[in-house]
Amino acid sequence: MTFFTFGKSLRPSIHSISLGLQQRYLSDSARTKIASAIAARPVVVFMKGTPSFPQCGFSRAVVQLLDLHSVSPAKLQTYNCLEDQELREGIKEFSDWPTIPQVYVDGEFMGGCDTMMEMHKSGELERLVVDKKLAEPQSSPSAA
Repeated sequence: MTFFTFGKSLRPSIHSISLGLQQRYLSDSARTKIASAIAARPVVVFMKGTPSFPQCGFSRAVVQLLDLHSVSPAKLQTYNCLEDQELREGIKEFSDWPTIPQVYVDGEFMGGCDTMMEMHKSGELERLVVDKKLAEPQSSPSAA
């Protein structure tokens, strides 16, 4: 039964009911795997592609920033979100951040490409790399 007031239905439409519902992609096992991955290394990047073959400009920029700041490969782990649909959608839900790449340092979500660029420009990224000892150790010149 539908009630009309000034020509408008008082029955909720399907659209108004479904607006508040979002499909959840992240299973409990995926949530556990993501949390474990983030905890396993000091720097974790969820990206499109790989560091040697990024599949988007934003992922490329994040890799270049980490390289510019000499982040040690031994302290860095990357995950190609294009290889796993559950990871690609799940990481967005996990972080409550809508885009990829996503960067974590010591288990803390830093942000995406724009955030990393701002951190670089402000000097905050350099301070973070130094404070957390994330840089590749510099080899000392040998005595001649």
